[in-house]
Amino acid sequence: MTRPLPCSATGPTGRSDLPALMQQVAQGDKEAFSSLYDALAPLVFGIVVKVLRDRAQSEEVAQEVMIDLWRRAARYRPDAGAVTTWAATIAHRRAVDRVRSAQAATDREQAQAAREHRTAFDEVAEQVEIRLESEQVRRCLRGLTELQNQAVTLAYYRGLTYREVAETLRTPLPTIKTRMRDGLIRLRDCMGVNT
Repeated sequence: MTRPLPCSATGPTGRSDLPALMQQVAQGDKEAFSSLYDALAPLVFGIVVKVLRDRAQSEEVAQEVMIDLWRRAARYRPDAGAVTTWAATIAHRRAVDRVRSAQAATDREQAQAAREHRTAFDEVAEQVEIRLESEQVRRCLRGLTELQNQAVTLAYYRGLTYREVAETLRTPLPTIKTRMRDGLIRLRDCMGVNT
């Protein structure tokens, strides 16, 4: 049923015979389809290749359109428009669908590649950096007063609230808040953190 697409627009059938051919094709007449194919294939291919801009894909899509015309011949209504218009509409829609499908596949591949892309990191370098930071924090904590050191350690390493720190150290809450604030400022300065 499918044949190679002709390269020229010449066909043995005139445009006025197309509605009659469509009726015959709708009844399963393979000879009529052969004539219809010869008459419409150049038009269909021309439309498809303009959209796809790839000859191999255009040939494939044009073949699909011609098969679609064979299958849907019974749906054609002469009062709704010319056979060429109907075929051109189907060809254009099919070509646009192919472009959208190809773009969607490309988008999916790019999204998958982006998800799979992971920046490699050096575990040894990361561990060294963590140890250096930990040592710097310990050194800076040693630079705090006793009360500041205890308050910051209880709050940030044991997760106590300011009130719980005050109760643990048996020190008034306002004093703990002041010592914590002063201790954190000194830690920030010692660590070289800019705010």
